[in-house]
Amino acid sequence: MARLVDAVLRARGYTTYLSPEGPDKGIDILAAPEPMGFGEPRVCVQVKSSDSALDRPTLDQLIGVMQNVQASHGLLVSWGGFKSSVDKEEATQFFRVRLWDQGDLIDQVLAHHDKLDEDIRTELPLKRIWVVAEAAE
Repeated sequence: MARLVDAVLRARGYTTYLSPEGPDKGIDILAAPEPMGFGEPRVCVQVKSSDSALDRPTLDQLIGVMQNVQASHGLLVSWGGFKSSVDKEEATQFFRVRLWDQGDLIDQVLAHHDKLDEDIRTELPLKRIWVVAEAAE
């Protein structure tokens, strides 16, 4: 799933570093705008593909890793969503951290599908269709 998040960030114009398989010390992806990736914001990303909702220590770990790599922002992606202890911190961390659950990730994939790398689009063969909507009364 980290590859998919990495592809979405690149489609949004970020230059990224995707950690290799294995222990990553809390860093799945580093991202920044501009071709060489020296721009702001610097984003540290953790991606969790488990069906379990993430708890507060995972958010705290991301915030600590952000400081270690001098990232100004963090993105925590959790397929299983977030426990209420994380949701309660969303306002406090609003200017530093974003939370994406599976709905957010799907929205990002659909919004940027045309700009995703060819290999990712091959793995996610989606086709946009148009349907006639019912008239609003």
